[in-house]
Amino acid sequence: MAKKVLVAMSGGVDSSVSAYLLKEEGWQVSGVTMCLGLESSSQKIQGCNAQAIDLAKRVAKKLDVPHYVMDFSRDLQEKVIAPFISEYLKGRTPNPCVECNRNLKFGSLLKKARGLGFDFLATGHYAKIENFEGNFFLKKARDKNKDQSYFLYSIKKEYLKFIKFPLGEFTKEEVRALAKKISLEVAERPASQDICFFSQKNYRNFLVKEVSQKEGDIVDLRGNVLGRHKGIGFYTIGQREGLGIALGKPLYIVGIDSERNWIIVGDKKDLLAKALSVENLNILVDSLPKRAFAKIRYRHKEAECRIFLEEDKARVFFPEPQEAITPGQSIVFYDKDRVLGGGVIKEVLR
Repeated sequence: MAKKVLVAMSGGVDSSVSAYLLKEEGWQVSGVTMCLGLESSSQKIQGCNAQAIDLAKRVAKKLDVPHYVMDFSRDLQEKVIAPFISEYLKGRTPNPCVECNRNLKFGSLLKKARGLGFDFLATGHYAKIENFEGNFFLKKARDKNKDQSYFLYSIKKEYLKFIKFPLGEFTKEEVRALAKKISLEVAERPASQDICFFSQKNYRNFLVKEVSQKEGDIVDLRGNVLGRHKGIGFYTIGQREGLGIALGKPLYIVGIDSERNWIIVGDKKDLLAKALSVENLNILVDSLPKRAFAKIRYRHKEAECRIFLEEDKARVFFPEPQEAITPGQSIVFYDKDRVLGGGVIKEVLR
């Protein structure tokens, strides 16, 4: 009997093609759409509304596979949204996509799939899982422009053997072309760029709606007051726009002090640092190499580094200074195409 795989279907082209590919390979496929309790056609929340669920259902019907809708609204609120707000109020810049993958897709949903008798959970992520002599490794996708391994480092190592990424060897253009070839109505559907629980494109609007912000001082590195800010949750390291300060030279946010409710600004050179500390580590290999490469944010170029583990924490040192290291963001470690693991940046070490 063919093994059973549950495919997370968002109503988009990537997850739809993933379901098609697995069925073509002979898997016993079922689709599931995660209902996150955020239906609102007027606000156009992509991937969470009735339209997305209906699209996924129609694709599943065309592919002749069962389709289910499962409610994960409480998980989203407790495990993603609440920590997201809490981090911003501490002056940190969280990455909710990482936490959604950690806690929802490859946490709650994977456990649900296994509990229902499915052998695997599959998603439309651009990444690979390699089985080498019984050891499973997370790797970059073939399409380096679409590679999403950065957002997947938080998957527990022991879960990798239950996960499939059918698009790992495809480019986005090939996926769309295949969707057109098999006449999927979602072939040209735009990719979602927004975090799923934002009802607006701007996270600041989300924070205004969810929490009250307290104004405070904008100071230089010596503590001299230069202006006022609207609440530390509205700012992030490296930001230049929206400070409302005219000193005849560009100023950048180089630090956020939540205890004193300060936004700290300086010159661009003040954004540079060669070390950081990491918490919430998730290591995906048995041992780390002496030399690795790290991304301090998704679109950041990989930089050579040395990693010093300290139980569930680490210190990371770079030969070359890195710009705008941001507490709350994820740092992900690589050895060529293999993901070694990663964690959350705790603080900049100067």
